[in-house]
Amino acid sequence: QVQLVESGGGLVQTGGSLRLSCAASGFTSGNYAVGWFRQAPGKEREGVSCISQTGGTYYVDSVKGRFTVSRDNAKNMVYLQINSLRPEDTAVYYCAAKYSLPWNLCVPMDGYTYWGQGTQVTVSS
Repeated sequence: QVQLVESGGGLVQTGGSLRLSCAASGFTSGNYAVGWFRQAPGKEREGVSCISQTGGTYYVDSVKGRFTVSRDNAKNMVYLQINSLRPEDTAVYYCAAKYSLPWNLCVPMDGYTYWGQGTQVTVSS
């Protein structure tokens, strides 16, 4: 059974940092691209970052320079380091995975098949 579990969210002050983790089980995450999405109250879900099977990355403009995605295929883990947090980063953050081939990019950020339950990030001003 495929499962993704996020952790690492919390309440931080503006300018703070968090490291979100996404633990994959039930499949070999090395064969998958993994994306990070977020959804703030009253807003649509937004794809913020992703990492391909071979480590290629993508970031939406609003998080470039502040967010860093990485993966450890040996541990079936994907991470999202988020620095210089802003109140507008407040959202539930989800990781998601889709099967990919080695030459595939992780974008566009659609077609992600497997989803975690989300972890809440709240940034106080």
